[in-house]
Amino acid sequence: MTAIDIIDTPAANKALLQSIYAALADGDGAPFAAAMHEDFSWTIAGVSPWSRCWAGRDVVRGQLLQPLFQRFATRYRSHAQRFIADGDHVVVQCRGEVQTHAGEAYNNHYCMVFRLQAGRLMEVTEYMDTDLACRVLGAPDAAPHAASS
Repeated sequence: MTAIDIIDTPAANKALLQSIYAALADGDGAPFAAAMHEDFSWTIAGVSPWSRCWAGRDVVRGQLLQPLFQRFATRYRSHAQRFIADGDHVVVQCRGEVQTHAGEAYNNHYCMVFRLQAGRLMEVTEYMDTDLACRVLGAPDAAPHAASS
């Protein structure tokens, strides 16, 4: 299913996220990346070095995802347990699994609140254990191997 095939309904939005998370469970982030609108923004809630908003698909990819994935020694997988759709929002409860280059497991629990428009991801607000992220991954602006230096 592609973004072009999607009609803007809660059921269609939920189906799109279900297909994206089916791929993420296998370590394939391509459908997620393909569904991002150019104005996509990613907000991590909370009060920590990770808590902020990255606005724009290129900023999300270059300043959040690329530096984050450089910390990982194995392929990141995300397993969804629940999808709830309401209007243009889909809530996904999931658990990520990955090993860092330092040999630590980074297995966080997430609640992701997505807003979609015309079959494209417009924004996500991520709720996670930011303390775990700081302990295992370090600060988002730190060098990928800073924890092992």
